[in-house]
Amino acid sequence: MQQKNRVILIHGLHQTAWIMRPLAKCLQAAGFDTHQFGYRSMRDGIKTNSQRLNAWLEENHYPDQPIDLIGHSLGGLIIRDFVAQYPKWQIGNCMTLGTPHRGSVCADYTWRLTPAVMGRSYVDALDGTVAPLPAHITLGVIAGNRPYGLGQLFLQYHNRKLRKANSAPSTEWLIHDGTVYVKETKIEAAADHIVMPVSHTGMLVDKAVAKQIEYFLTNVQFKR
Repeated sequence: MQQKNRVILIHGLHQTAWIMRPLAKCLQAAGFDTHQFGYRSMRDGIKTNSQRLNAWLEENHYPDQPIDLIGHSLGGLIIRDFVAQYPKWQIGNCMTLGTPHRGSVCADYTWRLTPAVMGRSYVDALDGTVAPLPAHITLGVIAGNRPYGLGQLFLQYHNRKLRKANSAPSTEWLIHDGTVYVKETKIEAAADHIVMPVSHTGMLVDKAVAKQIEYFLTNVQFKR
């Protein structure tokens, strides 16, 4: 049996490493070696957190051994910055879960109203200016379409604005997971993209999402 890559799981904004534990346990049951990388999403910017991921790997991992990277929300943007800034690492597959690759409408509203809530996570990341995905990186993207979350009030308001400006706005721009629009999760460089019936945080404990992650890490595509 081919040895599986070590999987690094990276949480999102206002979270800690423990929130990735249910997903880590599912992957461990499937034979993956996992590590939940924790970082300070409010105090430190994306460059600092990418640097700290690199430092952790230098202390705990050999560069000639491939790794897979999975990031939830802001964690997916850290992955993009990390693989662009530190090309010495052998990257197998990358996956992002509910990550706003095009920038976040919800983050924009929050930044304008109460920037302290965003900390240093907005600039160079949630504002949509994160580094482009290098051509050699294989990326799978999971988005949710269940609108339950703290950001839904902003997104409901934004949807009303869209409908007022356009009587028939694109459905893609109306569907979200409670924090991130499906459209925001799309990136042309992705190898595959799938929308699942989960909310922004709910996707981290959903067994079907975990199965899709396992499948992509092995087959470089989602199961349909």
